[in-house]
Amino acid sequence: MKVFFKILLATVLCSLIFSGCEEKIKPSVTSTKLIGNPPSQESWNSRITFTQSGKLVAIVTTGHLTVYDDRKQTHLDEKIKVDFYSEDGKQTTVLTAESGIVNDLTRDLEAIGNVVVISDEGTTLRTEQLSWTNSTQKIHTDAYVEIDSPKEKIRGHGLESDQHLKNYKILKVTGQSAKIE
Repeated sequence: MKVFFKILLATVLCSLIFSGCEEKIKPSVTSTKLIGNPPSQESWNSRITFTQSGKLVAIVTTGHLTVYDDRKQTHLDEKIKVDFYSEDGKQTTVLTAESGIVNDLTRDLEAIGNVVVISDEGTTLRTEQLSWTNSTQKIHTDAYVEIDSPKEKIRGHGLESDQHLKNYKILKVTGQSAKIE
């Protein structure tokens, strides 16, 4: 009889030890509804190279990007930087912005939020939204812009320019002054 109680006690203790006192917790599942399709690709610390006829035109770097094949767009949503290059491969202009969208068919770029463009000649452009057209290598916006160059300061709405900020035009000038040396 003692052997029976020992075996029974050992069985009860083993079952308590192995089953433990833990409570089975089911992971919570949150219901999220995606608007549209999820991205087909996602990448961190990425670099996109733009070329035209085999020549380097621009290099885009970003902290995070998502590619949407269904929309033919790449979203850049963590601080973007674009280095623009001349025909001879020299870096001429740097654009920075909070985010951007690349049209994957045309390779055009829309920069959004605190957009700053600085040319190698010392001209600085500031705006909240700026578009770059890959085929013409021109930048444009309808938003408010500020341009500070070594020769002048101009404020206004709307801009058309080459990507190097050498030939720019403010569509509606609201303020202008020449720099005094």
